[in-house]
Amino acid sequence: MTTTLEIKADISYKSPGKFEETRFEKIHNEIFKNSAEASIIVAQEIAQLIKSKQKENKSCILGLATGSSPIKVYNELVRMHKEEGLSFKNVITFNLDEYYPMPKESNQSYHYFMHQHLFNHIDINPDNINIPDGTISIQQLNQYCLDYEKKITNAGGLDFQLLGIGRTGHVGFNEPGSHINSGTRIITLDHITKVDASGDFNGIGNVPKRAITMGVSTILRSKRIVLMAWGQNKADIIKRTIQGDVSSEIPATFLQNHTNTTFILDQSASSELTRFKTPWLVGECIWTQELKSKAIVWLCQNTNQSILKLTDRDYNNNGMSDLLASGTSAYDLNINMFNVLQHTITGWPGGKPNTDDSNRPERANPAKKRVILFSPHPDDDVISMGGTFAKLIKQGHEVHVVYQTSGNIAVTDDEALKFAEVCNDFMDESTSEINFTSVISFINAKNQGEIDSAEVRKLKGLIRRRESYAATRYIGLKDENTHFLDLPFYETGLVQKNPLGSTDIAIVKDIIAKIKPHQVFAAGDLADPHGTHEVCLNAIFAAMAQLKSEPYMNDCWLWLYRGAWHEWDIHEIDMAVPLSPDEVLLKRHAILYHQSQKDRVMFQGNDSREFWVRAEDRNKNTAKLYDDLGLAEYEAIEAFKRFEY
Repeated sequence: MTTTLEIKADISYKSPGKFEETRFEKIHNEIFKNSAEASIIVAQEIAQLIKSKQKENKSCILGLATGSSPIKVYNELVRMHKEEGLSFKNVITFNLDEYYPMPKESNQSYHYFMHQHLFNHIDINPDNINIPDGTISIQQLNQYCLDYEKKITNAGGLDFQLLGIGRTGHVGFNEPGSHINSGTRIITLDHITKVDASGDFNGIGNVPKRAITMGVSTILRSKRIVLMAWGQNKADIIKRTIQGDVSSEIPATFLQNHTNTTFILDQSASSELTRFKTPWLVGECIWTQELKSKAIVWLCQNTNQSILKLTDRDYNNNGMSDLLASGTSAYDLNINMFNVLQHTITGWPGGKPNTDDSNRPERANPAKKRVILFSPHPDDDVISMGGTFAKLIKQGHEVHVVYQTSGNIAVTDDEALKFAEVCNDFMDESTSEINFTSVISFINAKNQGEIDSAEVRKLKGLIRRRESYAATRYIGLKDENTHFLDLPFYETGLVQKNPLGSTDIAIVKDIIAKIKPHQVFAAGDLADPHGTHEVCLNAIFAAMAQLKSEPYMNDCWLWLYRGAWHEWDIHEIDMAVPLSPDEVLLKRHAILYHQSQKDRVMFQGNDSREFWVRAEDRNKNTAKLYDDLGLAEYEAIEAFKRFEY
């Protein structure tokens, strides 16, 4: 049988120049614009396999994964079941792994995850669902794992195995050091894996130290394997897996030995592959202005030279000779690139009045602009663009900051308990909107993984809200220009949020229509560990698309900033706003008003630094990159990319 993805693979490999593009790559991969588009293709392949087995009156044996990567695949399978009649009655499933110990009813268990996202919504026979049992006694565990292997074998082996990949290169929970011949077993989790899971468990100290996992050999016996990876955070491990040597230090590299494996990636996850990162090292390129900019910046960094010092020899010796072949000299290329970067720099993020703006990133007119600064969480505004925020206010623009979510889930129980106890000492319960005695009792009796009560979530949201007011007042913003949307998709009480809905989009649309902005600043940082930034950005895209016919939208420009996890590459920057030492200090103090997010950050990803340290280091590093390229030396720079919607 030829699957949907296999058809794509056949076509791709017959394309001219495909060998040149992929000669560094040892695993077949397909790149998609985004995870939603890719997930539909994967779901279609699974559905096609199920249907073909039904026609043969055979069972379809699926190996399934958990985590954020497969959620959209499961959503599409559920949709196909409900709307297209896809039946799962002939399907037998085996899940990759489960934390140990872990009760099935815990909302952190993979048993709970699979039923929440798939099994509760389809017609699969419950007896055909197999998920490692995190409650098996340690004495019985070895035999249990052997029996799990035997059950897979007796079912006929896995027809299809769906995988994600961890930042350690683990597949399932096969951590670095796992052997190619390993079977289902208990394993100790790597520290990085526990860090990545810490948000789901309200802190790394609550993450189980061990897990039950299918082995590498179990996975490799699958007839078909599809591994999915989304986002910038996975880019480095994807490159090492696809282009590196097979090694037990990166267990996913064992998939190089499998003859029917495809990696399904979005553009961010594939960005470090050589054919995308430095395509001029692979073969001939179509030299767009963007690619020229990317290549020249890379050449400067590779040769440790500023732009204006690059020579013909530098270009020739580093795979860029065809840039010179048309008769263009290194000097001309250098001057052009220097001017491109020079024109991104401005101390007037809202445009400089009464000035020729032909070489400036923003328009001079109108001189006083209406500005919306969208912030997914109640601190992304000051973390990501606190200096630019202050400049816009100081330069007389009408600035509105719009917090899209309450951020309540990022407040620890200890922090909430502290506020509840203070309020309880001072307030009369009969006149308070929150019963603080009840809040205190709930937090003190709360079980691990238990969802916060509505009152606790409200208190945590108010903590974030008051911190936001304190920070924006310090920046210089009037209270009436600070808006809180509390988008419904976020308010689940869980790390896992609901999909973006029409109500969310309508709320965002209403605030844009009310303000009628000339500028919109939004978070384009999709490396956010739990995906809230992506949902918030999609809400803005959808709202602006619905408003596009409105006359005021013709004068509205959308600028994207990056958050705490990742910065724009130099060649991507359309506006670079320099900050003085005093402005850096002002930004730091604004961030520090978010006290609940200091010292004990719950969702900080793989970086243990506090947010204010990350922000300063990132902004100073951007300034240093400009300086190294031969441009003016600044204390720090905040960077933005203009998005054509």
